[in-house]
Amino acid sequence: MAEFTSLHDLLNHGFDTVIDVRSPAEFAIDHLPGAINLPALTNDQRASVGTTYKQVSPFTARKIGAALVARNVADHLDGPLADKPGSWRPLVYCWRGGQRSGSFASILSQIGWRAETIKGGYMTYRRHVFDLLYNAPMPHRIVLLDGNTGTAKTDILQRLKERDVQVLDLEGMAGHRGSLLGATEAGQPAQKGFESRLAAAISTLDPDRVTVVEAESSKIGQINLPEQLWACMTTAPRLVMNAPLTARAKYLTEAYRDVTQNPEILKKRLEPLRYLRSHATVDNWLKLLESNDLLALAKALMQDHYDPAYARSRRIDSRAVLGDITVETLDETGQNHAADAILNHLKSL
Repeated sequence: MAEFTSLHDLLNHGFDTVIDVRSPAEFAIDHLPGAINLPALTNDQRASVGTTYKQVSPFTARKIGAALVARNVADHLDGPLADKPGSWRPLVYCWRGGQRSGSFASILSQIGWRAETIKGGYMTYRRHVFDLLYNAPMPHRIVLLDGNTGTAKTDILQRLKERDVQVLDLEGMAGHRGSLLGATEAGQPAQKGFESRLAAAISTLDPDRVTVVEAESSKIGQINLPEQLWACMTTAPRLVMNAPLTARAKYLTEAYRDVTQNPEILKKRLEPLRYLRSHATVDNWLKLLESNDLLALAKALMQDHYDPAYARSRRIDSRAVLGDITVETLDETGQNHAADAILNHLKSL
């Protein structure tokens, strides 16, 4: 049994494969980064064994469960594990490092593989993630990349990453573009799944170097930002992106093509704003949508909704502004100019 005393040690485990033997439903909510799911029990089997444990007896449940686990492991051996060499070293875990992972690893060990389990299972991993995000103050030097909607902040983050700048792409990890229209087809992870992605990303950052984070609210779609990160963001200085309205509208039309190509979905997302921006305003947006004038729609959304909202929030924003970056276009050339300008600002920190 392998014991890991820190998230860093667990993420740098040194095994060839991490196997999560929990049910697919448990795995979907959250799992160790890079783990594969080879369930010891399926969703239905786990529910059935649990019912037997409560309504019949623990002994009967364990007997039924053991038979099911053996059959499922046999299927995994004939399938995903069929080509593993004798030198293969798997790390196996379940919820608490108990019967499911122990039984699975025991069978693998009997074959000759050097299989180990994680002491405490998933709960050990989850405790390390929680400590990092909620208990320990973040020592990192954060700079926020701010700017109105449509200033290509997410794309510019990636260009900064290409320039060896440390970044945290919160919207990418949250599976959401952080606005009313920001939902993506893939959907968002569970809160715990997002926290796993975030903790893994933070664990790779050098606290002595600046980390650039896109300015966000405390909630991205349905995902809440952990307290320690949000505390850093509320006091972090900002670099502010600026671009002409037309350039922003062109960028937004392209970036949200998945939404604009489905007018019914877009209409459904705009309707709730009637009670915030008036019926007349939303009716105008819908008229532009019906006429397929997407550039005009993007301009109207920013003028009528996004820009006023940003202006209100900035009136009470006391975070220092390190500099303004202004570009005339937000195509590849404009984004590269912005990234270079941001890099020059960061060099002085």
